[in-house]
Amino acid sequence: MNHRFHERPVFPRGFRCASRNCGIKESGKDLTVFISEVDAAAAAVFTRNHFPGAPVLVGRELIRSGRLRGVVVNSRISNVGTGEAGVANARRMGAAAEAEFGAAAGTFLMSSTGVIGLPLPIEKIERGISGISRDLVDDPLVGAEGIMTTDTYPKAVSCSIGDATITIVAKGSGMIAPNMATMLAYIFTDASFSASQLGAMLRRAVDRTFNMLSVDTDTSTSDTCVIMANGLAPDVDSTEFEAALVAACTRMTEMLARDGEGASKLLRVIVQGAVNETDARTIARSIVDSPLVKTMAYGADPNVGRLLMAVGKCFDCTIEPDRLHATIDGTVVIDQGRRVDFDEPDLRRRLAGDPIQIVINVGLGDATATAWGCDLTEGYIRENAAYYSS
Repeated sequence: MNHRFHERPVFPRGFRCASRNCGIKESGKDLTVFISEVDAAAAAVFTRNHFPGAPVLVGRELIRSGRLRGVVVNSRISNVGTGEAGVANARRMGAAAEAEFGAAAGTFLMSSTGVIGLPLPIEKIERGISGISRDLVDDPLVGAEGIMTTDTYPKAVSCSIGDATITIVAKGSGMIAPNMATMLAYIFTDASFSASQLGAMLRRAVDRTFNMLSVDTDTSTSDTCVIMANGLAPDVDSTEFEAALVAACTRMTEMLARDGEGASKLLRVIVQGAVNETDARTIARSIVDSPLVKTMAYGADPNVGRLLMAVGKCFDCTIEPDRLHATIDGTVVIDQGRRVDFDEPDLRRRLAGDPIQIVINVGLGDATATAWGCDLTEGYIRENAAYYSS
């Protein structure tokens, strides 16, 4: 392993952030900017939801240049389902940040997260952006504070690869079953790569990590994952960099899963022995998505037949029931497609822990995949029963 994670996250050379309350939330920070001191090569992936937010529509245009100076983000209102007025407000949001930092037009990507369908309070955001350059700090957790919605804590990770650094700041707690990335994730590095190189590495990393994350099977209208590389560090090997990028995305994926709305524990599902990667991914997602598996985990209830159900409903996958083998936290619970005797009190204790790791061996090939999720609790219901009003 040629990368090293930092005990407390730091920014790469040349990146800073600021966050403040601009009045969208009654209390707590609701506006963040991330800025590079020089233009950076950039790439991004966005939601595949058929109702993308206005910032996603504008962001898809902006990222074609392959260059960004920064990102501006608001929370509480997502600017989704707002029509042409929403698109105009998204553009105003980016223009306000560009004016504040003296950046070229089209070099600030914008994101919004929160309630769908409400108009963006753009005047409050513009007033909040004014003067925010005086608040810039070197702590990525400060930026994470302003992008949270139902997250219980700000999320950031960073690691070193040689003399370069990768930092990820992200938010996401519910409406997570991405078909591109996660809720909102911003990746910063001082390594030097072209936009096309970044795009290829980002897509491969996202495919293995964020795209295998599911809290509730719902794909957000605002999902955005951006990577910026300002090239201020000495050269770094691309293979080592990509390995570190995947490791950092994996760590962030687990943070997001563990902090799912109402969650009490992380679920990690590993599928082995599938005939191809598509089958492995489908089976892993089927298990981590299953409300019955999720409630089994929450209740520490060793009803392992639910694993057979979740694998068995993958109708388009190649499955031979008498080859299936499964373990929960190292305890064999299914062999040759049948439940085996196990120490039930011990397994209950294991299921009460965090994380819970389920390993399924299909027994038919060499393909593997890992998916991440969380348990399903009463807290998820309470959170989402009043989300609009909160």
